[in-house]
Amino acid sequence: MTTARRPALLGALLAITATLCAACAAAPQEARTPTPTAPPSARPTAAATPEAADPAAAAVAVMSLRDRAASVVMGHIPTTDPAALRSYMESDRLGGFLVMGANVPGDPAALQALTAAMTIDPALPPLIAIDQEGGDVSRLPWDDLPAPYELQQADPSATETAFAGRAALVRQAGIPLNFGIVADVSADQGSFIHRRALGTTPDAAAARVAAAVRGEKGTVFSTLKHFPGHGAAPGDSHSSIPSTAMPKDQWLAGDAVPFRAGIDEGADLLMYGHLAYTAVDPAPASMSAEWHRIARDELGFDGVIVTDDLGMLQASGLPEYADPVANAVTALAAGNDLVLTVVHSTPETAPAIVDGIAAAVESGVLAEERLDEAATRVMELRRALAAAGGGELPCTACEPEG
Repeated sequence: MTTARRPALLGALLAITATLCAACAAAPQEARTPTPTAPPSARPTAAATPEAADPAAAAVAVMSLRDRAASVVMGHIPTTDPAALRSYMESDRLGGFLVMGANVPGDPAALQALTAAMTIDPALPPLIAIDQEGGDVSRLPWDDLPAPYELQQADPSATETAFAGRAALVRQAGIPLNFGIVADVSADQGSFIHRRALGTTPDAAAARVAAAVRGEKGTVFSTLKHFPGHGAAPGDSHSSIPSTAMPKDQWLAGDAVPFRAGIDEGADLLMYGHLAYTAVDPAPASMSAEWHRIARDELGFDGVIVTDDLGMLQASGLPEYADPVANAVTALAAGNDLVLTVVHSTPETAPAIVDGIAAAVESGVLAEERLDEAATRVMELRRALAAAGGGELPCTACEPEG
């Protein structure tokens, strides 16, 4: 988030009730054991640094290296046991958790209790997310709202209504992030992404993507995926790295259009796909510094960038992506702020990634400034969530009024 926009967010936070949501209050309130921070000689105090004027940066400045590394990792384990999930989140203080189908019990109240158990410190709640697109990708069995393939031919207002209702279901479950807005474009009915997309042409998709962001605004943090777009790159990134030789100017005129629309509407997160646009960079966009520069400098996105599941890179079978720790470090160095691990993930995977990130900083492989930048962006969302409590979430990417 740029410095120019942070005052708007901070002002919004002050205006939001600090009353904690019922879901958070339902979690057992255990005393938090302080995590040792680096000595003052290694980490300057918040009061002695320019970051002191920025609460998120100041909070990051006094964190230990390992806590900063943990804060940019979103993990997952497949269980509906609240105690197991609480222990998982507490042991390493991960920045987030992705709720999958294996985490969803039989009713909304049980899910709310489960997500509440993951909040160890209500003053700094984790970023709990879900892929609730509706239709083919729906983790909540009680979501009977129109699916993306049904919305493709409807007026954009129907998309706004559907995603407002979907966001309410997600937030009622104690989940503040929805990885639910597919900004990919595909007219190919044989493509695995076709039924998940909101439009079959760039302009049609853009209108509905913007409408989906409007519908979710104030209820959940919105995420656009899978940047820079699955439609142009044939293949399924769950088992391969789809590739296209599409020139950048053609991408800007086509597949980029829905992403730009969602960014302009104020989407809070941008999820990077494991897609290779070889005319721009032979590496997957999720591992490409150039694709991160394009999103920041050319499309103007200044929110949190999250990877698609890094386990999908391992599933490609390519030897260069066999190490989940190396994948996470490379993804952070490229410009991602939050790394996601789900497929092939065990209770030991996320802690190993945390240790690997910390070791990469200590060895100089990953710049400490890059980790701090990522941790600060994630911290801004977590502070916004804490300040909102059960109230309306601020649009962290919106332009200030006036």
